[in-house]
Amino acid sequence: MRAVEVFVAVVWAAFWLYWFAAAFSVKRSRRRIRWARELGIRAVVVALAVLLIRLGAFRDHGEATAGWQLALGLVLLASGLAFAVWGRVHIGRNWGTPMTRKDQPELVTSGPYSLVRHPIYSGILLAGVGTAVALRWTWLFAVVLAAVYFIYSALVEERDLTEQFPDTYRTYKRSTKMLVPFVL
Repeated sequence: MRAVEVFVAVVWAAFWLYWFAAAFSVKRSRRRIRWARELGIRAVVVALAVLLIRLGAFRDHGEATAGWQLALGLVLLASGLAFAVWGRVHIGRNWGTPMTRKDQPELVTSGPYSLVRHPIYSGILLAGVGTAVALRWTWLFAVVLAAVYFIYSALVEERDLTEQFPDTYRTYKRSTKMLVPFVL
């Protein structure tokens, strides 16, 4: 394993350790989406991931990464994870796993949420693109799978937020993009 692969793995591991630790400081969930209800999208994502692994999409095929490509990938990785962490810190105790409802919810629209409605998803996807650029383009398959799940989760969450904050959320939704500022 090359040093850059170890570095990228350590950065992702540190991110997920932070994420796990931060999960203990959130508000209680009023309602959690049952796994059975959302099993279809999860089953498709898992099946595609298994298929890609079996086809060898993530094996090292010996291609070398150019210096500029490595640098760009690491910048995208760091920027994406920093944006996701900023979103997580800014939403504070209101954060929850995808598609949960909190007791005493608050609509957060400032900080990174003034740029996009789902900065955590955006940041993780950008970091995934950075990983693909730095290591191997085949990692984009994993980014696409994550994007499918995140977009689905965002749509479910937005439906729930529209119910919880009927006037405020509609106005907020018109003023921001879902994942990519000024684009999507």
